[in-house]
Amino acid sequence: MTAGAAPIEIDGSTGEGGGQLVRTAVALAAVSGKPVRIARIRAGRERPGLAAQHLTAVRAVAAFCDATVHGLELRSREIAFDPGPIGAGAHVFEVGTAGSVTLVLQALLPVMAMAPTRSRVTVRGGTDVRAAPALDYTAQVILPLLERLGMRVSLECLRRGYYPRGGGEIACEVEPARPRVVDLSAPGALRAVNVHSHVGNLPSHIAERMAGAARAQLRELARCAVDCEAIAAPAAVGTGGAVVAAAHLDGSSLGAGRIAERGIRAEQLGTEAGAELTSDLSCGAALDVHAADQLLVHLALAGPGSQFTTREITSHARTAMWLIEQFLPVRFRLERQAQRILVRVEARAHGGTGGAAHRGP
Repeated sequence: MTAGAAPIEIDGSTGEGGGQLVRTAVALAAVSGKPVRIARIRAGRERPGLAAQHLTAVRAVAAFCDATVHGLELRSREIAFDPGPIGAGAHVFEVGTAGSVTLVLQALLPVMAMAPTRSRVTVRGGTDVRAAPALDYTAQVILPLLERLGMRVSLECLRRGYYPRGGGEIACEVEPARPRVVDLSAPGALRAVNVHSHVGNLPSHIAERMAGAARAQLRELARCAVDCEAIAAPAAVGTGGAVVAAAHLDGSSLGAGRIAERGIRAEQLGTEAGAELTSDLSCGAALDVHAADQLLVHLALAGPGSQFTTREITSHARTAMWLIEQFLPVRFRLERQAQRILVRVEARAHGGTGGAAHRGP
């Protein structure tokens, strides 16, 4: 951090205006060394301010960079985050509810990659919960993509946990490695498609029905390897499940997932996951819409030169692009190409705070 530097001021209601903005802002503050003040946090939400999983993410990032944080309490609508140098070590973080462990991990991964030595975290909470990436999606899609960027991340599921109790636990180790510039514009030839579904403390036929419906959607593209798992206590806390379809290509990995929900048929969940992945593959995109969102920070940290294609740019991604441009000397240029969008990471002229090519969320 630059001594006495004025904090970057962020309106937490900008764009998508959710917890992702808070998590990404503190991660960017840590890796850039720039203090940040975030006001109007989740102002447009039914319950505005910080929820438990947002608190855990901020505390986790703060632990890795010895940050001074003001306003960090449940339902707080404003925080100030002043980072120190990034360190390493082993940490345990407890969400305390079914808040998503994968969302906490999203905030941590770019910070842990900048640590001086190998780091390890244990995060406890919900492993497969609504409005967050399923754990198997992170393992099967995001980690292989990070490997293409030169990052070395290992992830282990110690226990599954679901809404409302949480109780899940993951362990993640990251070797220090600054991400490298990559070209993810062409997906390449399809090598394998796999569908993994699981349930915790529920009948095994639910997992089988989710997987079967996903496979039916993908059958015309490739033969699918299917893996169904029924997990019982103590390896799973509460009841729940998920289905994830993943495609591995010469130039990339794509995926889609759905979380099991009470009142929604297993077949519907599998069909939606399979159809979403089919759409991404059919348009020739190298990243699915969720991976495009999650990789933006890592690609920006690699510096100008990376590019990727995706079927569409979500509101989450547009907000992340705008936010990244406030901290790092890059801008994102978007170009429509038939059924997909090409996104380039370019150098930003010195002294600006936003990209001319990307006008904001």
